[in-house]
Amino acid sequence: MSASEPRTRHGRVIFSHGLDSGPQANKIVALRPVAEAAGWATEAVDDRDFHDDPVGRIERLVARLEASDAPTVLVGSSMGGFVSVMAAERVAVAGLFVLAPALYLEHRHPGAQTRERYTPKTDRIHVVHGWNDDIIPFSHSVRFAEQHGAGLRLLDAGHRLESVIPELKQDLAAFLDRVVTS
Repeated sequence: MSASEPRTRHGRVIFSHGLDSGPQANKIVALRPVAEAAGWATEAVDDRDFHDDPVGRIERLVARLEASDAPTVLVGSSMGGFVSVMAAERVAVAGLFVLAPALYLEHRHPGAQTRERYTPKTDRIHVVHGWNDDIIPFSHSVRFAEQHGAGLRLLDAGHRLESVIPELKQDLAAFLDRVVTS
C-alpha cells in the first residue's frame, strides 16, 4: 500500500457508473457508506469523459488497479459492470459485484466486440439484475453467473435498480463480508 492510500482493514472498493450516469449516481451514493462501514476505502471513477467509449473506461480502471497493491473489489452498474468485468480479466481482484452488467451485447466501439465468455480473475462474483430490465436482458446475467458459479439475485425492478436500494445494500454488505472471510 502506498503512503498516499488510506489505511483500512480490508482494502478498497472501486465503483464504476453506468453509461448515462456519474460518480455521484444514486446507487454509488447509497452503497459507498456500506463499504466504508465494513472497513473498505472507497472511490468512484468518473468516466463521463469516456461516455460511449468502453475501451477508454477499461484502460482507466486497469491503470487504477495496477497503481495499488491493496485488495480491491470492483462494483459496477450496467456499462460500469461491463468495464469492471473486463478490467478484472486483466488484473486479479478480490471480488466483483455487478449490477445489471452490460454483458453479451453488441458494443459500438472497436475493441469491445461481442463475446461468448468472460474470464475475470476472481472467484468471488455476485450479480444483481432486475426482472423488468428493458435495456439489458436479465438472461445475460443468469448466463454469466452460471458460467462462473457466481451469486445471483434477480429482483422485481427495472434496469436502474433504484427501487431496490435496500436489497442492494444488504447484498453488498454480505458480499464484502464473504470476501473478507473466504
